[in-house]
Amino acid sequence: MILSEKIPGQQKYSRIISLVPSQTELLEDLGLLTEVIGITKFCVHPSEWFLNKPRVGGTKNLDFQKIENLSPDLINANKEENVKEQIEELAGKYDVWITDVNSVDDAIKMINDIGKLTGRDIEAFALSTKIEEGFEKLKKLTFQKRKIAAAYFIWKDPWMVAADDTFINDMMKYAGLENVFADLKRYPEISLSDVKEKNTELILLSSEPYPFKEKHKREIEQLLPQIKVELVDGEMFSWYGSRLLKSVDYFLSFIKNQ
Repeated sequence: MILSEKIPGQQKYSRIISLVPSQTELLEDLGLLTEVIGITKFCVHPSEWFLNKPRVGGTKNLDFQKIENLSPDLINANKEENVKEQIEELAGKYDVWITDVNSVDDAIKMINDIGKLTGRDIEAFALSTKIEEGFEKLKKLTFQKRKIAAAYFIWKDPWMVAADDTFINDMMKYAGLENVFADLKRYPEISLSDVKEKNTELILLSSEPYPFKEKHKREIEQLLPQIKVELVDGEMFSWYGSRLLKSVDYFLSFIKNQ
């Protein structure tokens, strides 16, 4: 079944499959080393799990037979990263916890919820408190200053950006950026002329989901020479688990270099 917002008080799950890369890393940091029995092929952190834990397909292309063979008692999923129809099918057999994270506040709540769900309340609270303190520090540093007008590219052919109602959009604010496409929703297709018309000062090319490289940076610089272009670590802007601790230092360095 799909678990409701009310987290079960007594149930402590011990055979967990994680279908969300950033939350897989979180589960490891909460100390669930043996409880997590399956991950996806995109769960690259921690590397030891990536090499040794059974994989049940990709985030949007699950192998139902492998999942059945593992006999999970909890499946960790996400509204954005996983396919609704696949999750609903799994919910007919297993308990499924679906998260929906569009802001840092959502992420902090999610971390504490997963802690309660897995019997790691204390560890989750300690982790979320550190993250909250770090982002409060960023907020004081950036929210009172003029933000840089920026576009965050996630895809090529067609060009796509992160817009409003996304976790990336919220993270951009903490990095001292104003999303020029915040008037649009989710992940719209855009043109480079749209970027120019928005008076964009900075273009960010993310390392994921599209693996932007130096050659793509040079391509855009030639087409839009008046706009600064940077390659950025997509995990720091889009992973909403324990990697948020590393995002704080990454953003502090990013802000310093602007």
